[in-house]
Parts: sequence; C-alpha cells; structure tokens
Amino acid sequence: MTDQHHSSAQAGNTTNENEAARRTQEQLDINNWLPITADRNAKWWYSAFHNITAVVGAGILGLPYALSGCGWGPGIAAIFLSWVITFYSFWQLIRLHEIVPGQRFDRYPELGQHCFGPKLGYWIIMPQQMTVQVASCIVYTVTGGKSLKKFFELVVPSIGHIRQTYFILFFIVLQLGLSQSPNFNSLKGISLLAALMSCGYAMIAFVTSTIMGVNNHAHVDHSLRSHTTPSQVFDMLGGLGTIAFAFAGHSVALEIQATIPSTPEKPSRIAMWRGVVVAYVIVIFFYLAVAISGFWAFGNTVEDDVLISLEKPAWLIAAANLMVFFHVIGSYQVFAMPVFDLIESVLVNNLRFKPGLLLRFIARSAYVLVAGFIAMCIPFFGGLLGLFGGLVFSSTSYYMPCVMWIVVHKPKRFSMHWWASWFSIVVGVLLALFSPIGGAREIIMQAKSYKMFS
Repeated sequence: MTDQHHSSAQAGNTTNENEAARRTQEQLDINNWLPITADRNAKWWYSAFHNITAVVGAGILGLPYALSGCGWGPGIAAIFLSWVITFYSFWQLIRLHEIVPGQRFDRYPELGQHCFGPKLGYWIIMPQQMTVQVASCIVYTVTGGKSLKKFFELVVPSIGHIRQTYFILFFIVLQLGLSQSPNFNSLKGISLLAALMSCGYAMIAFVTSTIMGVNNHAHVDHSLRSHTTPSQVFDMLGGLGTIAFAFAGHSVALEIQATIPSTPEKPSRIAMWRGVVVAYVIVIFFYLAVAISGFWAFGNTVEDDVLISLEKPAWLIAAANLMVFFHVIGSYQVFAMPVFDLIESVLVNNLRFKPGLLLRFIARSAYVLVAGFIAMCIPFFGGLLGLFGGLVFSSTSYYMPCVMWIVVHKPKRFSMHWWASWFSIVVGVLLALFSPIGGAREIIMQAKSYKMFS
C-alpha cells in the first residue's frame, strides 16, 4: 500500500513537472512571437538611431513656438534643464534594466512591477506609458498629414487646397501596412531612415531660419506672444509642456534595450548607453539650434510648427516637410511597437487567442484606425504637444525613473544621486500639474474654427 502511494506521488510529481515545463515552453514561444522580445540581435548603433528617431521627433518643430510663450531666458533654460534631467533619468533606466542578476526588465511596466509590486507597479506604469505611446502616435499622425499638405502646397499648388484631413487619411493608410512589421528589429531600416530625416529637416529649419533672421531681425518682435498676464501664464505653461513632449524617448528605452543581446561579460547597458550618448549629443545641438534660430527669425508670430512659418526657398522648405513626413512614419512605428506588444500580450496570455498573422493584422489595424480617427478629430499640433507633454511625458521621462531608482537603490540621504533624483522628481511633478492647462486651453481655442472634411 505504501509502495502504491509512493508510486502515485511520483507520477503526480512527474505530471506537475511536465505541466510546468509545458507552460514554460509555451511562454517562451509567446515571448519569441511578441514584437519586443522576438529578436535580441541589435547592435549599439541600432540603439543610437532608434533613440534619435524617438527623441528628435515632431516636438522639435514646436520649440520656437515654446520660446514665444516662455521668452528667451526661461525658454532656453527650460530646454537645457530638461536635457540634463532626462539624460540622467535615461542613464537610470538603462542601469535598472538588469538590476536583478539573470533577469531583464524588457518593458517599462515590468520594471514598475519590480519596484512597486506585481499589481500596483503594473497599474502605476502601464497606463502612463501607453498614454505616451498613443499620444505620440496621434501627434505624429497629425504631423504627417500637416507636413504632406505643406509639401503639396509648395510643389503642386493646384492640389494644395485639399483639406488636411485627407492627407491625414493617407498617412493612416500607410501606417496600416507598416504596422505589420513583426518586431522591433525589423524596423531598423525604417528607423534609420527616420533618424536621418529628422537630422535633415532640423538642419534645414536651423539654417533657413538663421538666414531669414539675419535679413529680417530688425523687424521681428521677440516679446511674449500674448499681452495680458493670464494669457502669458497659459502660454508659458503650454510652452513648458511642448518642451517636455520633445523628450519622449524614455517611454521606449527599456523596449529598445530589450533588443540588444546581453551576457555577464558584456551586459546590454554598455551598448545601450553608447547609443544614447550619441543620440543626446545630437539632441541638444539641434534642439537649441532650431529653438533659437526659429524664434529669432519669426519672433512671437512663429507658427506652432516652425516649418509652416518658413516659405523660401520653396523647394528647400518642401524638401524639409517631406523629410518630416518620412520621419514621422518611422517615429510612429517606434512608439507603436510597445502598444502592439501590450495588445498582443493581453490577447494571447489573458484571453487565450492563438498567436498568428490574422490576430496581429486585426489588432494592429484596429489600433492604427482608432489613433487616426482621434488625430482627425483634434489635429491641433501645438495644443497637443502642450497637453500631452505635461500630462504624461513629464512622468515617464522626468520623474518616474528617479522614483524607481530611489525605491531600488535607496541612495544615501543628501548624496549626489539623492539630490539629483529628488530635484528631477520635483521638476517633473510641477510640469505634470501645471503645463497641461496651457495645452488644453490652446486646443479649445483652435477647435472653435475647425471643421472636419469641410
């Protein structure tokens, strides 16, 4: 009887072990299918141009407009301070990626779970990250349509009168096809093109604005955009949100690092940091160059997209707008990939759908269409930058990495990392509390005269 019982127990243990092995293999298969963890063969320069694509985005075109709301001193100080804070918080995220030996936090919510607990951590980080990703896709959809319309106005004036909504529709259709790219590393060609385009149009905006500023500087008003104190306060808040939006790359940092191979001898943080340093040197040069030259050339009449203010030479401005169009094609995909990963993960792991091309096609197409519809309803570039920049970008880029660093590392009170982290947290929280007000006000004002499809 004892032998029978012992045999039954052994059989039960074997069954449990087999079931556990089956589930482990099933999860491995799912991870090998999900877009973030499917391919870990990225090089350090992939990190560089992925981060350039993610950071040097449409937000750079709104920086002169941000200066028109903040003024010379506060505006330039805010850009440089944001660069320093987000450079530091980027370093923190990269170090936290493999803070636990033998484990990689490939997604922002996974790191949140490690810091704050499985349930609380997920629901603290996931909604914020997804809002950043979705907001970026909406803004890039608007930017793509707006830039393409400007290109045709300059090159083919006969069709330039077509409403912006139809150009946005064209961008959406294009993204429906590109969204079927299987994983992050499959985007490397698109991302490289987008990075080159972002540097190209930033250089054109800088050089052209500088030339115009030399010719027209004496006739330009560099005072604040508004003349009443309440309006000036709202403009400044919106400008700070626009600046925050320009530093958006942190929301995809862990996902980009997840594509880099890692060994104890050569951890992924080395390659990732090398790419981020390259990207951030390029970022500070172009951000200050475009912001200063754009505001210098047009003053408080600058448009919320500086390329709209630039008219001559027509062929060069047309080329710059076309570069913006190609850039946001790639940026959209970089920011959409974590959303695709989350949607597909929920469908497969929680709702038990079978992984496959059909599921991927339906899920991703639905997302692109919903984000596109929202973009057509509120295509207000400047207002969107200010609203979303302060609302959620300040969290994922400015203070949440610092909060997680304090929770995990517990730096000694009054040490350098303690001071740096708390300073970043205070700045980020103030941005989150106040800057969305200016962006929301601007959207309301612009919406009064907007009619879709008319």
